[in-house]
Amino acid sequence: MSTIEEQIQALKKQRNAVILAHNYQPGPIQDIADFVGDSLGLSIQASKTQADVIVFCGVLFMAETAAILSPKKTVLLPDITAGCPMADMITVQQLELLKQKHPDALVVCYVNSPADVKALSDYCCTSSNAVQLVSRLPQDRPIIFIPDRHLGQFVADRTGRSLILWPGYCPTHLKISPEDIEKARQQYPNALVLAHPECGPEIRRMADELLSTGGMIRFAGQSKVDVFLIATEEGIVHTLRRKYPEKTFVPVSEFSICPNMKKITLEKLLWSLQDMEYRIEVPEAVAIRARKALERMMEILPEG
Repeated sequence: MSTIEEQIQALKKQRNAVILAHNYQPGPIQDIADFVGDSLGLSIQASKTQADVIVFCGVLFMAETAAILSPKKTVLLPDITAGCPMADMITVQQLELLKQKHPDALVVCYVNSPADVKALSDYCCTSSNAVQLVSRLPQDRPIIFIPDRHLGQFVADRTGRSLILWPGYCPTHLKISPEDIEKARQQYPNALVLAHPECGPEIRRMADELLSTGGMIRFAGQSKVDVFLIATEEGIVHTLRRKYPEKTFVPVSEFSICPNMKKITLEKLLWSLQDMEYRIEVPEAVAIRARKALERMMEILPEG
């Protein structure tokens, strides 16, 4: 009998599918994926392939983004309950009210958000390009930044601009405590702390570098340092260890695990390809407007 991995590979070929895995996915999912990376980068990469089917091993907003950028491809999410608490912290109705309060403001929307919220925004951004994007927007326009207040404050600190922040946050990143950092530093005094800007303010102050997941991977490869303390969702440690086996990567907290990211298993991936479920479709009117917000970002920052 063939292994589950062999069955997945056979079905992938049969369906002309491409498998995407976010850096926070479980190790076995990353290992079988065609591409591993951050959510927007994966969606852009998949849109350029000849695949008919995109299987996104991540959470709902990521699969929606893939569907927005690849409207002619079938996008599957192996577990339909894999959501993002932060993305769910803002709704269309809430954003509409905020825009009414600040009618002159531009809306910058972090990609970790629902498709219909992107559709109401002027620009999308990623954690890696948010600072660059905001710094290039007109100085005479107020900016609403949604939904993550911690990434928003990081952007405000780096750009010197006063942003209108929405009180959203990532529960997984807020599980990392200053005590975690201190304890890890005592154990590895020569290590560098790499933290995600979604972390809380104390962690951001304690970090040596504040980087997106993609930024962490690039930085670790370019750095002469051999030991890194990782302050983000622990799934990226698998990515880093696989890419740089000669270096040491230590998650600073055993609690920085996103339960939604861990919902996808090899069995669910197999069933997704077998049953062509769960199909993620974004209404055309929403997709057109959301795609425009993504395109505006890429026009300003062609590298995304």
